[in-house]
Amino acid sequence: MARLTRIRLRLHFYNGLMFGPGKADLLQGIATHGSIAGAGRAMGMSYKRAWTLVEEMNAAFAAPLVASSRGGATGGGAHLTPEGEGVLAHYRRLIEIATSQGAAEIEALRAGLRDAPSLPERAAPDGGADGGEGAGS
Repeated sequence: MARLTRIRLRLHFYNGLMFGPGKADLLQGIATHGSIAGAGRAMGMSYKRAWTLVEEMNAAFAAPLVASSRGGATGGGAHLTPEGEGVLAHYRRLIEIATSQGAAEIEALRAGLRDAPSLPERAAPDGGADGGEGAGS
């Protein structure tokens, strides 16, 4: 089976923040698991690394993307703020736009590859679900 062309988008902002599939997946994991530790575990990432990335994102944006409460008897946890939900949605949408609007250019690049498959492939959006590109992007 031929592999689809994938788009892996990483944004480099003027303030030094890089935002890509790893951070997007971390935000999605926090939304899904309700905790930074759970999201990190699901990605094979240490809690310290996950927490560091959350702190980095919270500091870089005008409003925090993740709100958290300490554990203990009440359990603690974390969730995306409305701003965090918006950042994740905008990033995912940007990948969709690049995939659909750039399809002809992607196909032209693919066609120039050695051993290119004879049947055209369509670009597949890749927000990093495979976690392959360093989970800190």
